[in-house]
Amino acid sequence: MMEFVDEIDSTQKELCERVKHGIVKEPYCIVTKSQTSGIGSRQNSWISENGNLYFSFCVKKIHLPNDIKDVSVSIYFSCILKEILNEFGSRVWLKWPNDFYINDKKIGGTITTKINDFFICGIGLNLVNCPTNAAFLDITLSANDIVYAFIDRLKKRISWKQIFSKFLIEFQKSREFTFHNENNELISLKNAILCDDGSILINNKRMYSLR
Repeated sequence: MMEFVDEIDSTQKELCERVKHGIVKEPYCIVTKSQTSGIGSRQNSWISENGNLYFSFCVKKIHLPNDIKDVSVSIYFSCILKEILNEFGSRVWLKWPNDFYINDKKIGGTITTKINDFFICGIGLNLVNCPTNAAFLDITLSANDIVYAFIDRLKKRISWKQIFSKFLIEFQKSREFTFHNENNELISLKNAILCDDGSILINNKRMYSLR
């Protein structure tokens, strides 16, 4: 089921609260074009420019591919959306672990939370507006077209193996970038080794993407 709202504090916060209190049945999706308190990576505030796409959906693990691990889910969701946008003609690519880029500019990202047996994923995508240090999608698409295409693709339960094989090739682009670890330290991806569950190995330390 999909719920469209004009404005909300955060689709992710709202859906997480509904899941916690057992007042929503999956699959469920909340879509908006305006957030007042969006959430980004590491619980940072996400700058939610008006008119862009912000949506969160929840799904149970049993409705995901049999070969997927919990730590792989965030990348799985991100790769599905990236592939859809590519099919529409966009040059978007996925920087490990969950950021959408056009060339060297970020246009969006995902955040994934697990509550009991639910995965709640929030996705933000700059369609028409963006902060000065970011960019927006390089093709014209309606928010509804993107969300419906994403949910339809998710229902097909494409295997993690198939998704990962494509991401493994694209991961090379991430080596030119950095990311913040759980201690908010800036880490280079230059020498990272991508493992088959989507985690990375840097200096013999495993780092995961579920966040």
